[in-house]
Amino acid sequence: MQAMKQFIRFGYEQALSCLFPVIIFASLAITKFIELPFLSRYDWLLIICLVAQIFMIVSGLETKKELVVITLFHIIGLNLEIFKVNMGSWVYPEEAYTKVFGVPLYSGFMYASVASYLCQAWRRLDIRLVKWPSILLAGPLAAAIYLNFFTHHYWLDIRWWLSALVVIIFLRAWVDYKIGNKRYRMPIILSFFLIGFFIWIAENIATFFQAWEYPNQAEVWSMVHLGKVSSWLLLVIVSFLIVAMLKQSQKNIEGFWERNKTFVRVNQD
Repeated sequence: MQAMKQFIRFGYEQALSCLFPVIIFASLAITKFIELPFLSRYDWLLIICLVAQIFMIVSGLETKKELVVITLFHIIGLNLEIFKVNMGSWVYPEEAYTKVFGVPLYSGFMYASVASYLCQAWRRLDIRLVKWPSILLAGPLAAAIYLNFFTHHYWLDIRWWLSALVVIIFLRAWVDYKIGNKRYRMPIILSFFLIGFFIWIAENIATFFQAWEYPNQAEVWSMVHLGKVSSWLLLVIVSFLIVAMLKQSQKNIEGFWERNKTFVRVNQD
């Protein structure tokens, strides 16, 4: 019974953390079947995402510091989208005023929603990293993974080599999280895979609602190839590493100011 209560509580916290992605998917579904007036579907999706982001901040569901992280992901994701679309990896078939180089601006919010989930889950579950590798290892690895999304079009695709490095570097790392008054641990590599797998499921839903199309989906929708899980897994790793490094930097800065406040108080006394 206690285990079931903890599982339900964990699901509740996860659901709250997924609010931004849920808003996006609900908007994709609604605009797929209901034609909104005056503007195109992609334009309306951008407006909905902007309103949702404002709501998240005003309501306190997200903090201003988390907004900085989310904005960073929006930029990273939009740049990746523009490159991939112009390389023919997928398309956004509908017209819109808010398309840049063939990519609607709302697409950046799909990446930002991943950051929103990570930030909120981090806060709600009081996540702590155990045996986390040095930034000198994690930072270059994150950069190499992100760059490979671009460079593999011109050079070798080294995703499997990078995946092997992930296993080597993070083999001993754990994520420590809290549900109620009890703490649990999970191997960080397992958490990477689970998040990547669920994003792949979300990608199938998104392409079904024509958020974008892969070449094999131009005539009729079909499931996204299971091999895409590896791409999402690597992207999740980049996302997680960026959030972890920013959270750690924020913690160090807050610790620095707290130590200085203590130092000033001691000297004043």
